[in-house]
Amino acid sequence: MDIVVKGRNVEVPEHYREHIADKLTRLERYDRKTIRADVELFHERNPRQAKSCQRVEITLKSRGPAVRAEAAAGDFYAALDSATSKLENRLRRMHDRRKVHYGRHKSTSVAEATSANTTQTVAAGGTTAVGLLEAPAEEVADDADMTIAETAMPGTDREVPMPRGSADGDGYEPGRIVREKEHTATPMTVDQALYEMELVGHDFYLFSDADTGSASVVYRRRGFDYGVIRLAA
Repeated sequence: MDIVVKGRNVEVPEHYREHIADKLTRLERYDRKTIRADVELFHERNPRQAKSCQRVEITLKSRGPAVRAEAAAGDFYAALDSATSKLENRLRRMHDRRKVHYGRHKSTSVAEATSANTTQTVAAGGTTAVGLLEAPAEEVADDADMTIAETAMPGTDREVPMPRGSADGDGYEPGRIVREKEHTATPMTVDQALYEMELVGHDFYLFSDADTGSASVVYRRRGFDYGVIRLAA
């Protein structure tokens, strides 16, 4: 497994890189097919966030779905411990699911493991993002973002150029689209989408529904259940 460590505005010393390698190597027992591990370190300079100023993000890439975890703490060692703990839990669930799949027992779907599964249909005429934003605010976590697609699906990423001038003179205009991503959609079932959403630890997941052929979004609701949003032609 190749381990790539990057620091954003952070110098990563060699002894910490070795510590990361030691922690991640122990997780290989859950998935021997892991090809690469991307580890990113961030430092939050806001003094109000001193207790969570160091953040670690880990993404494991293999032949199957990506597995991702992140954590923040007062120091990078604590953040790494928390992130690898989350990663281990997700890898263990994936490992157990694989054993059940190849065994004689019928696996319990992610949706069946929850109390309910709510489906919403959004009329066509806008983008998928509009459909997501129209979901009730209490049903979609406040910190949900499209990084789920960045880590779970291959695709192209394009930064939208910022204008040279703006009202405040620094080139920034609030409310603009500043990033575009395009992905190859692999049709999957709702349960597989929920499964892959859990592996990357996000609150929603954009996918192509194998049963309907439509672009759909599964998302986590408050109350330990899930919802589905589909575009109606």
